[in-house]
Amino acid sequence: MAATANREELGGTGQASEGWTVERVTRASRLNGANGIRTGKDGRIYVAQVAGSTVSAIDPDTGAIEVISPVGGPIVAPDDLCFDEDGNIYCTEITEGSVRMLAPDGTSRVIWGETPVANPITYHQGRLISGECFYGGRIMELDRNGGAPRVILDNAPMPNAFEVGPDGKLYFPAMATNEIWKLDLDTGETEVVAGDLGVPDSVKFDAQGRIVSTQVGSGQVLRLNLQTGEREVLADIGPGLDNVAFVGDRIFVSHITGSIHEIVSPGNAKPLVEQGFQWPLGMDVAADGSLLVSDGGFDYAIAPGGEPQLVGMLFSPNFPGWTRDIAAGEGGTWIVTTADGNVARWDPAAQESEVLASGYDRLMGVALAPGGAIVTAEYGTGKVLSVAGGNVETLAKGLSAPMGVAVAPDGTVYVAESGGGRVVKLAGGRAESVIDGLGTPEGLAIAGGKLYVIDTKAKQLVAHDLGTGEQQVIASGLPVGYPQGAIVKPLGGVGDMCGPMTMFTGVAASEDGTVYLAGNLEGSVLAVKPEGR
Repeated sequence: MAATANREELGGTGQASEGWTVERVTRASRLNGANGIRTGKDGRIYVAQVAGSTVSAIDPDTGAIEVISPVGGPIVAPDDLCFDEDGNIYCTEITEGSVRMLAPDGTSRVIWGETPVANPITYHQGRLISGECFYGGRIMELDRNGGAPRVILDNAPMPNAFEVGPDGKLYFPAMATNEIWKLDLDTGETEVVAGDLGVPDSVKFDAQGRIVSTQVGSGQVLRLNLQTGEREVLADIGPGLDNVAFVGDRIFVSHITGSIHEIVSPGNAKPLVEQGFQWPLGMDVAADGSLLVSDGGFDYAIAPGGEPQLVGMLFSPNFPGWTRDIAAGEGGTWIVTTADGNVARWDPAAQESEVLASGYDRLMGVALAPGGAIVTAEYGTGKVLSVAGGNVETLAKGLSAPMGVAVAPDGTVYVAESGGGRVVKLAGGRAESVIDGLGTPEGLAIAGGKLYVIDTKAKQLVAHDLGTGEQQVIASGLPVGYPQGAIVKPLGGVGDMCGPMTMFTGVAASEDGTVYLAGNLEGSVLAVKPEGR
């Protein structure tokens, strides 16, 4: 199989222009998240990465990573994977609703393409079993030659990563009921074998026939002995755990945010790959100086000089949803745009959220106007919207794929028109060019009389003086967007969990002149500062 550079080799902080410096606020991520994991015949751990449309293999002893299928390659949004005896890899493509086979020679083909929210998959004694991760999903036996599948179980309660047990039955986590079920592959008969868990999202068996199961809600790794009823917490790694793999008797677990931990002994989990950002996306600077960062299904706050602290995730109470951009609101609230097409106000401390506007097409940037109105860009329709007092007003329409928005202290609205390669300001419902000749402008920010825009195609950060019109590239070669030359299919939605996961490269600026940007090519946050700051 052809390989390419892994994520940590794609990045680098770029180059600052004279008078500026550029540095990482957070380390680069080694993986684009970590979802399904499976041990190959070569003893390496193969990792499916939805966010990066990537499959990688990790040496369990050294942590060395090799990309097996890169972003822009044949596999899109792989959530789980398994092998047959010939070394073929089968991946569920969760946003595509398909199961794809990748052969050892690098060729690939879709085995079955009519399986919404395709997620769990396993192979056992010549049988390829796949499932759909939503309430009412199916568990099916697939024909590897492309014929129609055999439905084993219909209306399953959100099945996730599963495995055939020592008794020949399929054991699966029923996420919607917080239980583990077993399924007779021939008759379709089911039985609940465990309940009252921490939202299980994987079930695997160790060499002694015991279940090891990650709990996405609680962050615990549980070992269950079905003969004795004994339950043991092997580790508590944090909400967002995804899957389990064994290398001999060694236990490894994946976390959606990109870590792989080995459970060395009960209560002792050692990172093989450290946690990082899957993307990241939008960001803003809060009143206390903290940097607020959206990473899709996970949101973080970074205190000055501190490490990212998780403040909410998709399984947190009243989380507003897969978030794309952020504007810091009053009283510690976040104003966010979501993949479901919503504008919401979220209070992490109170664990409360309120939808302020809904039903829109791929909302991107968000900013607050001086009077408190919320400004956002609707990518799919080319509109710029203002949300205030329960009313939504169209400020402009007919723009080409608008993304970032920023509002100056005088109320002037600026928009990054990514499809038009320019930044415009809105005046009387019309768009007037401010910066032309850009590749793909995305995030915008205003501070200290300057407008900052990140160009993900040119991989440059541009500063524009709003008073004089002077323009300067202040950093270049930045780890943003996609790898040069890669043709990447945008990610769709995941059932009821989120809408299209269109990427967005955010920018935030503080009054001290520091500009923060989402280094989503390498999974980091960068700071570009005037020298001496």
